[in-house]
Amino acid sequence: MAQLWGGRFTKKTDELVYDFNASISFDQRLYRQDIRGSMAHVRMLAKQGILSQEERDEILAGLTGILEDVEQGKLSISPAYEDIHSFVEANLIQRIGDAGKKLHTGRSRNDQVALDMKLYIRDEIGETDVLLKKLLRTLLGIMREHTETFMPGFTHLQKAQPVTLAHHMGAYFEMFRRDRSRLSDILRRMNTCPLGAGALAGTTYPLDREYTAELLEFDEPTRNSMDSVSDRDYLIELLSALSTIMMHLSRFSEEVIIWNSNEYRFVEIDDAYSTGSSIMPQKKNPDIAELVRGKTGRVYGALMALLSTMKGIPLAYNKDMQEDKEQTFDAIDTVKGCLTLFAGMLSTMKFNRQVMEDSARKGFTNATDAADYLVNHGVPFRDAHGIVGQLVLYCVERDMALDDMSLSELKSFSPVFEEDVFAAISMKTCVDKRLTYGAPGREAMEQVIGEYEKYLG
Repeated sequence: MAQLWGGRFTKKTDELVYDFNASISFDQRLYRQDIRGSMAHVRMLAKQGILSQEERDEILAGLTGILEDVEQGKLSISPAYEDIHSFVEANLIQRIGDAGKKLHTGRSRNDQVALDMKLYIRDEIGETDVLLKKLLRTLLGIMREHTETFMPGFTHLQKAQPVTLAHHMGAYFEMFRRDRSRLSDILRRMNTCPLGAGALAGTTYPLDREYTAELLEFDEPTRNSMDSVSDRDYLIELLSALSTIMMHLSRFSEEVIIWNSNEYRFVEIDDAYSTGSSIMPQKKNPDIAELVRGKTGRVYGALMALLSTMKGIPLAYNKDMQEDKEQTFDAIDTVKGCLTLFAGMLSTMKFNRQVMEDSARKGFTNATDAADYLVNHGVPFRDAHGIVGQLVLYCVERDMALDDMSLSELKSFSPVFEEDVFAAISMKTCVDKRLTYGAPGREAMEQVIGEYEKYLG
């Protein structure tokens, strides 16, 4: 058991207690951030004259060696150490001797772990944003290709009005665009440096916290040392943002699952992203979409767990806060994995254009436009509504669409109908005449697609 403390104690820590208390099994993934923070701290100590230039260089060389050896697999992070901080410091002392014992001057594990987590989360937000941007590029590619792929738009899971696949994908583009914005907000709010806060009350050493913050690319140092070591708001915000990303992915997955069903056949999922059945040879299952939908609850659980952990903790640091890491790490890994797989599934998916358009036609999504046709020819709206309702019933009984009817059939319901009604209720007309900004019409969609292209750069 390698620990950074013990002078106050006369008995050895019980092994079960030590294992329960230790965090090395999961915080070892912070090794890059821990070493980077230590390097900045050492440079600041030397700048302030707390360490000599020789000590600084010796410590930096030792830390660089540890980092390189871990990266190259020459040094394993051992569970014999309590946490990643003790692993780095013990190995440094072993390599360079007494100079390594000065690494922790003016620092506590409380502000050290707060720093490590902020550095790690900052890196992970960047990586998650890259994956979101990749997904947005995939969506934009589909939108460019399908501005005239007509399909039913739904309310209450009932076919409502015709839209295009481009317009439908655009709704998800907006969702994931907001997700990027949320991550950006979190990054801006959390980008303050806690190093120098000490255990909770700062330190008597003349630290230059502004210089440390600058070295580590923070906007500024934190303003209150107690809050510095006990703040987990940024993790709660992150888990909330990750939960929202998963909610969007889950909604999208649900639609893919429905569209992939035998009843809809809107899409065909590529073999690389599907699985079969062990007993039913005809099956091609949308497992990736189902797993993404299922893993959403896992990320929600991480958010609820951390909120529950933090709700009763008095200032300042308490060991409960160690529970922030495993849940957060798992949520980040889950979201990044889901984004990667979902984008791959989406980019290889085939869309059955004719099936989609036929579904819109036979779902009477042009019924409102047929009523508008009558209104524009002098029929009161309430009467027009009733006439078109009768038309729909007539078509349902004969398994046909409104635009499958002959003109004579239409005239039997209203003499107002003329030959131009077929153009008026075609899917293309119904969609393209909706030209308000944000609508599915071709001109409106092309304007929005142009804006999305500029947004993605």
